[in-house]
Amino acid sequence: MEIARAEDPKVEPGPGDRFTGEVGMAELAPAREPGGVQMLRVHFAPEARSAWHRHPGGQLLHVLEGEGWVQDEGGRAERIRTGDTVWTAPGERHWHGATAHEALTHLAIQQPGTLWEEHVSDDEYGVVHRS
Repeated sequence: MEIARAEDPKVEPGPGDRFTGEVGMAELAPAREPGGVQMLRVHFAPEARSAWHRHPGGQLLHVLEGEGWVQDEGGRAERIRTGDTVWTAPGERHWHGATAHEALTHLAIQQPGTLWEEHVSDDEYGVVHRS
């Protein structure tokens, strides 16, 4: 048995090839074998967002604080708020991030192996805020 104590975990900046804007990530629980999942706390400053991506094993997001957006390919952007939980199916192409005026912090629970794609453009992101 291992216990991860509540001391503040190290926060790393979100890599620029995977995120737009100011993003901080803290790994709260690394994946354990066999078939383990990892848990990350991810903070998006206003207007920050992920690139389009897929999770081979799916992804569970739980909003800890703030407001943001999630969108799957071909779908419309959905607003998410504190307390909301989002399930993204295995292989589903999607993005998520903060609104233009409020930060977002969520837990992300997934197996390692995210497949990163292109950035969500400023034009694509702007459409979300006009809808």
